[in-house]
Amino acid sequence: MGAALALGAAGQAQASPPALSVPVSSEQAAGGAPQGFSGYLSSLQKSSFLLGDMFGLRTELSRFGASLAIQETSEVLGNATGGIHKGAEYDGLTQAIFQLNTQRAFGLYGGLFNVSALQIHGRNLSADNLGTIQTASGIEADRATRLWELWYDQKFLDEDRADIKVGLISADQEFIVSPNALYFVNTMFGWPALPSYDLPGGGPAYPLSAPAVRFRWRPVDPVNILVGVFNGAPSRTNDGDAQVINASGTQFPTNGGTLTFVELQYTYPALGAMVMPGAGAPLGHTYKIGAWYDSEAFDDERFDDHGVPLASPLSDGSPLRHRGQYSVYGVADQMLWRQQDDPNRSVSAFTRVMGSPQADRNFLSFSANVGLTYHDPVANRPDDTLAIGLGYAKVSHVVTDADRDAAAVARAVDPTIYGPARHDETFIEATYQYQLRPWWQVQPDFQYTFTPGGGVADPNQPTNRVKSEAVFGVRTNVLF
Repeated sequence: MGAALALGAAGQAQASPPALSVPVSSEQAAGGAPQGFSGYLSSLQKSSFLLGDMFGLRTELSRFGASLAIQETSEVLGNATGGIHKGAEYDGLTQAIFQLNTQRAFGLYGGLFNVSALQIHGRNLSADNLGTIQTASGIEADRATRLWELWYDQKFLDEDRADIKVGLISADQEFIVSPNALYFVNTMFGWPALPSYDLPGGGPAYPLSAPAVRFRWRPVDPVNILVGVFNGAPSRTNDGDAQVINASGTQFPTNGGTLTFVELQYTYPALGAMVMPGAGAPLGHTYKIGAWYDSEAFDDERFDDHGVPLASPLSDGSPLRHRGQYSVYGVADQMLWRQQDDPNRSVSAFTRVMGSPQADRNFLSFSANVGLTYHDPVANRPDDTLAIGLGYAKVSHVVTDADRDAAAVARAVDPTIYGPARHDETFIEATYQYQLRPWWQVQPDFQYTFTPGGGVADPNQPTNRVKSEAVFGVRTNVLF
């Protein structure tokens, strides 16, 4: 999902938009829309969509195995304290997804065709006001109308134990995902901070995708093995902003290296698992461990190709190049409590950690997210969720040393220059998703960031770091 905030040569923070799924049955989602305009208005009260059955369009599409979903996400966020500037800004995202079930369309079992598009509008608070590493919103990106994903997925083997997906794929839709983390607004609860900055263009994640093949296999019921091979970068060149280079999303880059993900997933209870009579529903959990490797070439964060610090006047300005980059990660989602007489009411915890030891070519060497989600926090509101979480990003020690190099060079000219070295950034977030209608969700949000940007100097007060930031806002999701 990319909140396009560049910090030196660090790259861009990638985001993840609110989840948008296409209902299996358009007729059911439309509430069985009755005939006539008055009946149509009545059906809107029950529908999962603001526009209901679109006067029969969704029902007609479903007869051919087709489904259409459109969602508008709009938000206003603003920082009351800290930051480079104070103020509030609007940004928005329109997502459209069209899917075709091949069995219903022409009798081919197990096939699904998917195409999605994005229309990104508004401003970018994180770039304009905050200067943070972990950007405030998961929909922040360069303004554009663009193709997002275009793929075909085919199931095979008994009980659909395997499937293969081919096309333009966004990795943040399946890899490194914590379902409980997706309730938050901040970018880094979606696509993590570390690959956002360490992979070319931020990796194949919103609003970008890349040509890829993804294979999934369920050898036994609790276990899934997920393997994805992507082009090494989401645009044809790594020089510049990938969102600008691939502005329409219609590039199919196959040059350069490859980016490979491997993820092992364990889910309890397993799909279709039985519960003994009289027994309470089990407290479910999902654990994931994985790794990725990108074979592209990466610039050294501190030294040039002759071993001279890049900040030195003696440097030729050409960074030392390194082949390859990798990271390992773990994700855990654990239900902690469920009310016995109301199973919708529950509390879950999540943790996601990721690290890479290759500090010489990384802006970030470690990132983490932890949090709690409380479903149905108010009686008889099963679709509401209260959530609180924390995000942490650790700047590579080589980047910290490079900052010190730059400060030393600057102070040799002017001893009064203030040149802080970046270390880490932490934020907390509290949010509440309120389901106003089946198709309309309102979400007030609060975030507080400590040492924004890892401790960068404030351009308005060069002798101080950017002060900690309190961000308030509200997001709304409308499903058309």
